[in-house]
Amino acid sequence: MFLQLLSYAGAIVGFLFLVLSIASGLYYISELVEEHTEPTKRFLTKLIYSIIIIYILLMIFDSFPIKLSIFAIFTYYIYLQNLKKFPYVELTSPIFLSSVILVIINHFLWFNYFHNPKIPSLEERLKTDYKPPKIPNFIEICSFFGLLIWFVPFALFVSLSAHDNLLPHHNQLKSSDDGKKKNNGLAKVVVGNIREYIYAISRKLGYELDPHHGSIVY
Repeated sequence: MFLQLLSYAGAIVGFLFLVLSIASGLYYISELVEEHTEPTKRFLTKLIYSIIIIYILLMIFDSFPIKLSIFAIFTYYIYLQNLKKFPYVELTSPIFLSSVILVIINHFLWFNYFHNPKIPSLEERLKTDYKPPKIPNFIEICSFFGLLIWFVPFALFVSLSAHDNLLPHHNQLKSSDDGKKKNNGLAKVVVGNIREYIYAISRKLGYELDPHHGSIVY
């Protein structure tokens, strides 16, 4: 019984460490992207075109479904439109909202495709030239989703920056050198606002996670 409770506690602690690690990684990558905006834009543009070519090759050599592949290529065309005003993004713009919706739809369509593979009919299997379809293994499916479904949306989320009037935390961050506002990545702003929310809740509960947090240093 106590061992089971210990396993629950370990799972919770491990999950918290995982979340903190991901948040720290997003914050660091966002900082890095802010300093290299133009190279990041060129990298994302080349990456999107490369993935479109990969989809075409998958249709030709691996017999991927044409309609579904064309839909995936269309989603990458929409992703590409976000780079026109890179790194800035309006969270209420049709392009950004369409990108978010297409990410979800694209994921579920491909998940359904791999989860329910087409089974040849008995008539097809009885043919002398019949070749059983290749069923992708777990590593191939994970690689497909990681590289062709989620990598570009994740990279865009980390790279794009919110406009000054969209998120309150964005207005509070300024560069320490000349007092001008610094381009803050969308991921960095989101992580910063979540951190502020956690600090506010801890203070209401009577705990001070960081006594120096929020203080102005001259």
